[in-house]
Amino acid sequence: MALLNFRKRDDGAKPVNHEVESFLQGYSIEVMPRTAEKVDDFREILPEGTRVYIAHIEGTPIADMVATARRLNAEGYKVMPHFPARIIRDAAELENWIAMYQGEADVKQALLLAGGVAQPVGDFHSSMQLMETGLFDKAGFERLHVAGHPEGNRDIDPDGGDKAVMDALRWKQAFSERTDAQMALATQFAFDARPIIAWSDRLAAEGIALPIHIGIAGPAKLQTLIKFAIACGVGPSLKVLQKRAMDVSKLLLPYEPTDVIAELAAHKAANPGFNIEHVHFFPLGGIRTNAQWAIDNGGAAAVPAAQTQG
Repeated sequence: MALLNFRKRDDGAKPVNHEVESFLQGYSIEVMPRTAEKVDDFREILPEGTRVYIAHIEGTPIADMVATARRLNAEGYKVMPHFPARIIRDAAELENWIAMYQGEADVKQALLLAGGVAQPVGDFHSSMQLMETGLFDKAGFERLHVAGHPEGNRDIDPDGGDKAVMDALRWKQAFSERTDAQMALATQFAFDARPIIAWSDRLAAEGIALPIHIGIAGPAKLQTLIKFAIACGVGPSLKVLQKRAMDVSKLLLPYEPTDVIAELAAHKAANPGFNIEHVHFFPLGGIRTNAQWAIDNGGAAAVPAAQTQG
């Protein structure tokens, strides 16, 4: 019966799982200004209209962020820059960033998050404070995403529980009901489908209906993923990588997210109400590598840039 879930591609590539193909439709991906500079033309690797998040790392000039947004918008992508609360000094600076993004790059979407720095540089320490300014509503943003943590967040709940995280999600759910912008949860990456499924079910039981855009680490060297996973506080699913690292036959092979995505896709197919709406890729092994993996596994192919210019 499992064979019915696959089809052969005309180009002789490996079979594509129909459930995975469906699950990958509308995926998004993340870049930084310095990584975007290494790509001559995104139209050669990403499907037109792909949502591209631009990660704002502390120390990155806002001018570089806006320039990257302008370029991606010009190449036909839905641009979603990060707004990390803890590196924004005050409402005036936030309003200036919004004006720059909209005036120079026609940005209408944003990911609001606390940010990775421990000590805020100014007035804000959480995404909720950014939303409370009303500046995104005033500017007419069409979509606002906020962070989700399937395996918890010890920065918010140091005791390892989830009370503070759940309280924040209830607040964000209530905010979503009084804003005109579409909202969703863009999550930290994880490597095991089981805690992701349990977390999604928990949110549904708590009445939190924000669509989930599940974070998935793209193909990368195992050592690279373990380093990022530890730095980002990935929880129980880190064991998936640690177990793989103990297998000498797999130690030198690049990790690919095939298993976790296949499990989530199968669960979605069997449970249509499962609240994961899209996949969001963290291309820790490179944008091109991640984009090609998505194409090989059923994600829409890019249109060669030459075909978009005539």
